[in-house]
Order: sequence, then structure tokens, then C-alpha cells
Amino acid sequence: SSAALSSISPGLSVPILQICNVSKTLGGRRVLDGISFALEKGQSCAIIGPSGEGKTTLLKCLNLLVAIDAGEIFLDGALVVRVEEGGRLPYPSMDPVRLRQRIGMVFQEWNLWPNMTVRKNITLALRHVRGLRRREAEQVAEAVCEKVHLREKLDVYPYSLSGGEKQRAAIARALAMDPEILMLDEVTSALDPVLAAEVLQTMLELKQDGRTLVVVTHHIDFARKIADEVLFLHGGRVHEAGPPIVLQQPQTNELASFLRQVRQVH
Repeated sequence: SSAALSSISPGLSVPILQICNVSKTLGGRRVLDGISFALEKGQSCAIIGPSGEGKTTLLKCLNLLVAIDAGEIFLDGALVVRVEEGGRLPYPSMDPVRLRQRIGMVFQEWNLWPNMTVRKNITLALRHVRGLRRREAEQVAEAVCEKVHLREKLDVYPYSLSGGEKQRAAIARALAMDPEILMLDEVTSALDPVLAAEVLQTMLELKQDGRTLVVVTHHIDFARKIADEVLFLHGGRVHEAGPPIVLQQPQTNELASFLRQVRQVH
């Protein structure tokens, strides 16, 4: 495995995230089929592709919410999980709770606790998972809400927030744990264009702050702005990968066709 690490990025520091030949079958269909990629600290990766191609499943595998069937995942050079095809080795190598502190995830649905204010939504895990005192947790909540432009909404309940505000509150909650990597799964899919633009701007600001991001999106123009690396998933595989220029100059018919369809919809 150390050979696998050095072969993918010779001469570079160890990638913060590395996925080697990850596969997953769901409902009899191989939704992930030998997925491999590496991400350097501070880089942003945009994952695009048709619905049902395993993009969300891949994020859940990285977060140990879904068990992989085969492959290896490394975080900052340390083994997270290794499963040999058809075999079962001890699973996983890294404590899932600790891993999820290091790799934060924001879902399509914001999943805020409806009976808690934004402040409480954010401080809950800080106090119970990270063990912060109340005042420390409050200071973190205030700082992350400032970052996502929600400072004035700290003491309101989710029902009184717009969709864009709810999504930014969910991002703030994930940021509060200070993850090394933040994964965002189609976080604008349920929003109208104006609210989506607010959230996309927040994500661009996170990139400018040097955050390592993995973003699943259908917004091709946004992917071009935020990504250092674009992965196009098709048929359960990384069908095409490269810098954002691939979104203007696709090398495969499948990516060209996908980009035409997306641009017609948006």
C-alpha cells in the first residue's frame, strides 16, 4: 500500500485523501467500480456525472457511512479502511466517530434539529463530541456563523430560515468541528437560483480560506470555478478526470454528452 501511495503522486507530499480501487455494489448493481483518486491538502475536487452514478455513495464510503466492498482509503497517509475483493479484513482501521470529525459532510437535506436554534444546532456536537465548555462552543458557533454570513441568525429556529440560510447553517455546523476535509453533496439542489448563488459563494470563500473540499455538483460553471480537479463518474468508474479545462474541452464523448444535457437543464 505504501507503494500505491508513492506511485500515484511521486515527488509530492502524501495526499490528504487517497482512494485506491474502491468498489461498492448496491441492490445487485456495481455503483462504484474501482474508483481511484488522490487529493492534496488545500485542493478542491468537483465530482460530476449523471444521477444514479454513485457520487453520493462515494462520499458516504469516504465517511464510513457506507461500507466498501473492496479497495483502500487513506487519510493523510494513514489507512482508514482496506477490504480485499471477496474477503473481509478488520473493518474499519480508523474509528468512524474520529474520522467524521476529520472529514465533515454536508448533505443535500440540511438535517438541522428543528427544535433547536442555529446556535444549539452548532454547539451540540462541539460540547458532546469535542468536549468543549459552553462558552468555548458558543465562541466557535459565533465565528463559523460569521464566516457563512449568518451571525444575525444564531438564535433563530430553522423553520424561520430560508433554504439558503438552512444550508449555510448546515455548512457552519460542519465547519465548527474544524474538519481537515469538507465534503458537500449537491448542497444547492433544492434551492432556487438566488439562494443557490449565496451558498455557492460561501463555498468559494471556503476554498479561498484554504479548505480542502470535495464537492458533488450539477453546476458546471461553479465546478469550473472551485475545482482544482474534476472527476466525471460514468458507469461506476472515473471516466474522465483532470483540471477544470476538461469542462470546456472534454476528451470523451460521454463527458461531452453529459455537459450538453446539463447545460440544457440549467
